[in-house]
Amino acid sequence: MQEKTTYSLPELPYDFNALEPVISAEIMELHYSKHHNAYVTKLNEALEKYHEAETRKEVDQMVELQSAIKFNGGGHINHSIFWTILCPEKEAVGKPSGALSTAIDKEFGSFEAFQEKFNAKAAAIQGSGWGWLGYNKSMKRLQIAVCSNQDPLSTQGLIPILGVDVWEHAYYLQYKNARPDYLKAIWRIFNWKNIEERFEKAIS
Repeated sequence: MQEKTTYSLPELPYDFNALEPVISAEIMELHYSKHHNAYVTKLNEALEKYHEAETRKEVDQMVELQSAIKFNGGGHINHSIFWTILCPEKEAVGKPSGALSTAIDKEFGSFEAFQEKFNAKAAAIQGSGWGWLGYNKSMKRLQIAVCSNQDPLSTQGLIPILGVDVWEHAYYLQYKNARPDYLKAIWRIFNWKNIEERFEKAIS
């Protein structure tokens, strides 16, 4: 039996106000300190209970706990990626370059066409979820995908390259019910260096 692993909140790579005016400091502080922190806390609690159930060979309890592990573990995974693919607007370069740019053009026709298709799919998510650009290793191609709630992209067999949180807690204080406005604005703060590194790692 493996030893327990305890997860912790990753350090935010910038100050809460660094993504303004696209994402307000108030949203960032709530999103990171309250929401992401809660996913980490509840993930550790669920894993502790799972470990205890496994020790007692209580398979029914182990099965019951898997939904909590998936939800909170997914929340931790998704947000840990999200923080790193964003950067202050003054540091953003606007669009990808190199191999990722070539792959986007090949798959979607142009960067602008990709943006439009991505935003349309993410805006149409019913309720809470995430919009993703993922890499399909077996098909060697990029794909736009959406996930409900906090399901991680790995549940669809894709490697996450770029993801956008479209839960209301990610934008509502600032953009109200205008999710498309939030989706349009967030492109101004994508950290394409980090996103390109994710793509290079995925294709290697």
